[in-house]
This record gives sequence, structure tokens and C-alpha cells, in this order.
Amino acid sequence: MAIDEVTISRAIIERFLRKFSVSLVVDVAVVGGGPAGLVAAYYLARDGYKVSLFERKLSIGGGMWGGGMMFNEIVVQEEGKRILDEFGIRSELYEDGYYTADAVESISTICSKTAQVGAKIFNLMSVEDVVVRQDRVVGLVLNWTAVEMAGLHVDPLTIRSKYVIDATGHDTEVVKVIEHKVDADLLTPTGRIMGEKSLWAEVAEHMTLENTKEVFPGVFVAGMSANATFGAYRMGPIFGGMLLSGEKAATMIAQRLEKEL
Repeated sequence: MAIDEVTISRAIIERFLRKFSVSLVVDVAVVGGGPAGLVAAYYLARDGYKVSLFERKLSIGGGMWGGGMMFNEIVVQEEGKRILDEFGIRSELYEDGYYTADAVESISTICSKTAQVGAKIFNLMSVEDVVVRQDRVVGLVLNWTAVEMAGLHVDPLTIRSKYVIDATGHDTEVVKVIEHKVDADLLTPTGRIMGEKSLWAEVAEHMTLENTKEVFPGVFVAGMSANATFGAYRMGPIFGGMLLSGEKAATMIAQRLEKEL
């Protein structure tokens, strides 16, 4: 069979536009493709909700690829191992309560299975604004990351979403937009982003789950975004809390969506 370059180009353009077009109105928009965001997208899509995930970088997976200081192994505690098991990711007992897993196997498996259950994943897209109606976030304003990096004046496009998950890690990108642009307080003790504290893994793992919750009507925070928003510690290269946070965010939003049917 002859290979035609124009057919290749047309296939990519038409299939991408179809995928993006059906993602303009979704149940949940996840911003940030690290482990917390991917796990949240996985559980929501698996349960039949329409989910799109937007990652500003080329690669999906956040900081999990590099393990700790580019030693590509990760650690999860006993509770987090359950999530690895559900994804079919191999892990090995290190000592009581600590399990290790290959970082590349872990995040590539989570990425693959999240896509396979129906979540639409878009890389190289950044959120530059939110859509607010009656003091509630109802959508996102998107542009190409390359446009942002080049400083080009190119107008964005908009999607509508019933709920948004900010899983952008330390940067809390969606919550920062709300803080700067919306004339309303966040649902934090100060009404503002409280900022992350230094590394304390034991406390941070616990607080990641406690802080996984709604931070503004329609917007939930998960993973390191949760701790950075609510002023808790960072945890370093232990990932159980990140995985469990994604699961919790998905569960909380699914409960809301069920009530709204």
C-alpha cells in the first residue's frame, strides 16, 4: 500500500478535532496529569462520567517518572499499595509498611489505563482562566502551552464542566486564577491560598487526604495542590497519599453528580 503524507495529516487533524469537540462539555475537567489527577480521572471515567484531563507539559505523569532525585523507584505505604494493586502494578515489600514500585511501570500503567477507560487526555494545553457564573466555576479557558511560552497574543478556547479538579501540584494553577480574578474567598481558613510548608512526609501524607476537598464552588483540589492550597507540608517521593487523594476526589465528585441526576 502506498503511503500518502496528506492522508496522514488529515487523519491526525480530523481525529484530534473529533476528540476535542466531544470534550467541550464534560462532567469533570481534571487539570494536571500527575498521579493524583490521573487516578481521579480513571475512577470517574471508569464509572461512566465524561472526563477530560489537561496537562500543560508534553509528558503525562507529573513527578512520578523520576522517583526520588532521578532514582526511578517510588515508595508507597500500606494504604497506597491498594491502588497499585487495582491498576495491576507490581510492588515489593521493603520493610513493614513500606512498598517499592518501579516508577516508569507505575505511571505508564496509570496513564494507559486512564485512557483505556475513556478519559480524554490532552497534553500541551494550559488553563489560563476560569468561567464563573453565580459564584461557581462552570468551565475552563484553555490555550496551547506553546502560545503561553512564546508570549503570543492568541485568544483561547473555552470548555464547560460541572466540576473541576486542580491537580497541578505545587503551582495550584487553577486555584491561583480564582484567587487573582474572582471577587470571592476560597474555602480555606484564610480565604486565600495558604502555601505549602517544608517536607514532612508523615504529616503530609495524612494531610493530603484531609485537604482533598472543595476549595471553591465547583472546584476540588487533589494531590500536592491540596496541601499547597490549605497550607500543609510536602511529602517528597512517597506516593500513596497522591494516589489515595485522586481516588477521594473522584468519590466526592461522583457523589455530587449522582445527587444532581
